[in-house]
Amino acid sequence: MSSPSKLPRIAYLTGQYPEVSLTFILREVEALRDLGAEVLTCSIRRTPPEQHPGPAEKEAAATTFHVLEVARNPARLLAAQAYLITRPGRYFATLMLALRSGAPGIKARAYQLIFFIEATILARHLEAEKVTHLHNHFVFGSATVAMLTSELTGIPYSFTLHGPADLFEPTRWRLDAKTARAKFVSTISHFARSQLMFFSDPAHWDKIRIIHCGVTPALYETAAGPALPPRSPDEIRLLFVGRLAPVKGLRVLLAALTELSDLPNLRLVLVGDGPDRARLEAAAAPLGDRVTFTGYLSQTEVAQALQACDIFVLPSFAEGVPVVLMEALASEKPVIATQVAGVGELVEEGQSGFLVPPGDAETLADRIRTLVGDPELRAAMGQHGRAKVVTDFDIRIEAARLATLFAGAAGEDIRPAPHARDGDR
Repeated sequence: MSSPSKLPRIAYLTGQYPEVSLTFILREVEALRDLGAEVLTCSIRRTPPEQHPGPAEKEAAATTFHVLEVARNPARLLAAQAYLITRPGRYFATLMLALRSGAPGIKARAYQLIFFIEATILARHLEAEKVTHLHNHFVFGSATVAMLTSELTGIPYSFTLHGPADLFEPTRWRLDAKTARAKFVSTISHFARSQLMFFSDPAHWDKIRIIHCGVTPALYETAAGPALPPRSPDEIRLLFVGRLAPVKGLRVLLAALTELSDLPNLRLVLVGDGPDRARLEAAAAPLGDRVTFTGYLSQTEVAQALQACDIFVLPSFAEGVPVVLMEALASEKPVIATQVAGVGELVEEGQSGFLVPPGDAETLADRIRTLVGDPELRAAMGQHGRAKVVTDFDIRIEAARLATLFAGAAGEDIRPAPHARDGDR
């Protein structure tokens, strides 16, 4: 590990926090705090109670600063403007930055003004809390707010680029400007880094680093609990965990399961919820009790569900480097995933699982059949996958790498050495 140096007082910002699908951010915050960092969490909007299934999410919801709640209070909104207008040069320069860094059109300009107002609220909060670094996850509206807040206050900012959605509209979200103004940019994979290099000036490539999302491997060593229904001795259980949305390719998985009708003991459990649930339930109805929908589960329950499955399947049309695949591999489960974006940087074909073409139900069914019929292969893949996660995707190590960036001690390494706390040398 690198020599310890002082960490700044950090604020984390996202559009919505905490959220079931963003547990990796919660883990990152917790790991940074374990390193001794002071981390305040901020969210543009408050998430509903169903997004807080476990105690960690409930505590995060209770302690997070919510920008829009303050902005909707006229007195506090005016107080923020009165506070910041005392530095008119920064105030109006930031307003002009907001107006010129948006997409063309009246609607886009209106959104930029909203982002500016949100930035004034956040700026006053961060200065009151003596924050010295602002970090944002994703590149959408909250990243614009982070950039404008940095301009208002002089507090340096950074952001994490995930993908694939981060890369859908690079011009609209001005990846070039955000990268140019950021102290550094964290990307979750070589693939994501290469895409940001494509959309940014080469003069700023040296600030684009790779910090993996990660998991705590020890959480996935426990025995199965009551998260899923009891299983028969000869059942082979497939598991999917994620948002029930079209991008996850679940209709392809249901089609593959239909092709495997000659395997009567094969069952599929879908953990999660989302806008496509009702349509997926209708599509799964002909499969009867071979498909179970559980809704959202807490982090602990997801870990229990992983222990109670045999094969993990993620048939998505688009992904970054999915944390849920790390969780499955940490649970020593073989995985079948689609060959998209950075997935191949985690799943090693034929070693920890299989990579299949997106949208290809026939190949997906074939790989499921292979694993169903070979328990020894399943065990070997599970062991290989866990070793990969322990080495390259442990959240404690990845947070320590990120801390090195926060401390300004990363040098030129694309993958910074982990930050060491005082007394750890």
